[in-house]
Amino acid sequence: MFFVNSRAIIERNFNNERQIVIQTRNKPNEPLKIELPGGRIEPYESLTQALRREVREETGLEVTEIEGEDTRIDTTGIDPEFEVECMKPFGAYQTIRGPIDSVGYYFRCKAEGEIVQSGDETTDIKWISIKELSELINSNPLQFSNVDRAGIIYYLKQLERS
Repeated sequence: MFFVNSRAIIERNFNNERQIVIQTRNKPNEPLKIELPGGRIEPYESLTQALRREVREETGLEVTEIEGEDTRIDTTGIDPEFEVECMKPFGAYQTIRGPIDSVGYYFRCKAEGEIVQSGDETTDIKWISIKELSELINSNPLQFSNVDRAGIIYYLKQLERS
């Protein structure tokens, strides 16, 4: 099987410090891993629709802004039998080895609301500082989900460059 994912890097500034949301994947018969909110898109669901749905299901937050959404175009109205969207994500990944073949797109976004105690197969949902995130990934990268390990390292490298 081949899967397509939409993943959220939910950011906020709190006490003059940038933070993002992380959570622990809590699926039966799977090890607990730290991850970013997000998941598989449904057939014919847009990337941004999937992102908003997954964030709501997993964290209780409502996405209010997605970086790059203003670049989105679609072919709605040209051919009612075939519509396509195109936009610029923050980053993209593709698995190149492992048990699951997938591609995914990371979107930096903002969200509002209260974080739930546990969501759809998630627990320990929380805001974390970039400094703490960097310390966690550098001290033990294997505590992060296989997919998001690369996405978080990419995100931190981009922050260093800006």
